[in-house]
Amino acid sequence: MSLLSNLQCITIDVTGTLIAYKGELGDYYCMAAKSVGLPSPDYKRMHESFKAAYTATAKQYPCFGHATKMANIDWWRLCVHDSFIRAGYKYDDETLEKVFWRIYSSFGSSAPYSLFPDSQPFLRWARKKGLKVGIVSNESYRYQDVILPAMGLNQGSEWDFSVFSGIVGVEKPDPRIYEIALEKAGNIAPEKALHIGDSIRKDYIPSQSTGMHAMLLDRFKTPDAESWRQTGALVLPDLVAAHKWLIKEETDAATGEAQSLQKDIS
Repeated sequence: MSLLSNLQCITIDVTGTLIAYKGELGDYYCMAAKSVGLPSPDYKRMHESFKAAYTATAKQYPCFGHATKMANIDWWRLCVHDSFIRAGYKYDDETLEKVFWRIYSSFGSSAPYSLFPDSQPFLRWARKKGLKVGIVSNESYRYQDVILPAMGLNQGSEWDFSVFSGIVGVEKPDPRIYEIALEKAGNIAPEKALHIGDSIRKDYIPSQSTGMHAMLLDRFKTPDAESWRQTGALVLPDLVAAHKWLIKEETDAATGEAQSLQKDIS
């Protein structure tokens, strides 16, 4: 029996799999500073400082402060302020708040993101096949309520359910986030589900550890992709290739079964 014919659910990652950022994140921080009349910060330094600040904030308040009931806006305010401080830019509170609101508003819209052209067709195809489609992502509620719909990825037409770390309080690579997804799909058995993502550490390994099937996308031709393949991971360039692989695997399985039956009859 083919994988596709046995599947009841596909779960899928968001950033790097369905959508991507336009440019570097640090660029938006610099543009926000310029928009309130400040000299443009150094782009590279700002980008690196944001990554460090995000890591530190996520470590101090995991899942966007879920356990402490921190408001999403307060989590991001802390992260943004720390980003500029780490980069060496110490603005007064009023100015920093203006910069923060430019950044927070921007990332609450579709402006900083681009939708991969194969995302919507793949999700619609999967649902048309009768599969339940779930979004599994280390993001906050704004992705569910604002960003995905703004990108044309809507619940009921492209996906059925979602599991966002900022909402459920569990984040990748914790396998529990995939167990929650299986529960939301209707307590589907893990061997009847496939997860698609772009990180071997956050997507492939933990989803497989629950018993799910897994597939990785290498949209940006990362040097790590070859090492992923060497571990035995299925790595494909995009969702067009994923669709073709699933269809071919189903066709090959059907052909093999027909040939076996013909042999038995003869």
